[in-house]
Amino acid sequence: MKLTITRQQGTALSTPGLLDIDGVFQCYTLEPRMDRAKGKPFAIPSGDYVLALERSPHFSAIMGYDFLTPHVLDVPGFDYIEIHPGNKPADTLGCCLVGETRSPAAPDWIGNSVVAFNTLMARLKTAKGAPLAISYVDFKPDTESCPLSA
Repeated sequence: MKLTITRQQGTALSTPGLLDIDGVFQCYTLEPRMDRAKGKPFAIPSGDYVLALERSPHFSAIMGYDFLTPHVLDVPGFDYIEIHPGNKPADTLGCCLVGETRSPAAPDWIGNSVVAFNTLMARLKTAKGAPLAISYVDFKPDTESCPLSA
């Protein structure tokens, strides 16, 4: 199963995008800003990574039980990069948020995040041990048009 996050033109606070699975739109994404000048959190480098469903130390502590999230493995200079629920840049914790909705009027926000996360997890669990991979593709403003909705 192959996931792709196609990043769109971001703001000073966040990087919006689209997540697809095997070429089919799944949900919207929100990552930290691309600008590295102010230090972390900022978006991870574009590229191809292995994805694994693992226990989230952060969310397991909050929830009080083992909470599984997709973990993006072996990201240079980063630890514990997850895909998880959240709505705004402060929720990213350096990771990638997923949501069902977004609006051009609020580019640093995504909605229905828990529903989008649960739907994504159900889909990923159908892989039943098959390898999971994820690609992050950066926005290229001189060659692409990236509207705020799919």
